[in-house]
Amino acid sequence: MLKLIIGNKAYSSWSLRGWLACKQSGLAFEEVVLPLYDDAWAVRREAEDLAPGSGRVPILWDGDIPVWDSLAIIDYLDAKTGRTKFWPKDMAALAMARSISAEMHSSFTALRSQHSMNVRRISSGTVPTPEVQADIARIMQIWAEARARFGGTGDFLFGEFGAADIMFAPVVTRLTTYGLPVAPFARGYVDAMTNHPWMQDWIAAAQEETWVIDRFEA
Repeated sequence: MLKLIIGNKAYSSWSLRGWLACKQSGLAFEEVVLPLYDDAWAVRREAEDLAPGSGRVPILWDGDIPVWDSLAIIDYLDAKTGRTKFWPKDMAALAMARSISAEMHSSFTALRSQHSMNVRRISSGTVPTPEVQADIARIMQIWAEARARFGGTGDFLFGEFGAADIMFAPVVTRLTTYGLPVAPFARGYVDAMTNHPWMQDWIAAAQEETWVIDRFEA
């Protein structure tokens, strides 16, 4: 069976992506949650199961094969399941889905650094900095183009739930947690993502966690 090692569900955005990828694959997997940054974290991050990924989560083990980094986990599971579950089949849609997923992977540092993921909190009236506003504007542009060109009658960026939605899932939680501005057209997408059964399962599990990391609660 696959084994996925993740961090706290309340805080770990990359873990959410890896976990959603495993759910999307349809393959059975064992889930191991390691509380981040507590007194034992320095010891655990040196453990054998985390070492190939430089002590980071998530990391997926397929027998003795390690896969770390959420986008790599998506691509590995895509290959393992016959390349039918994650990416659009249309070449133009595929090109855009992969491009925006890669952009999500490497960009939007202001949003990430100034508004860390915390699915246990919901605020309102947060005034974003100009840098965060620029990140949100670009995200809205990406979503608008994907939905207009390839969304069809579906609820997600490319119609059906897939890899691009997995990559943007923590953005959706940040927009909700901090009450950040969302373009009217995007509200339906945010609601569809939030109400997806797997997202609801993750959020519910996060509410049950007892671990608190003060720097993510400020």
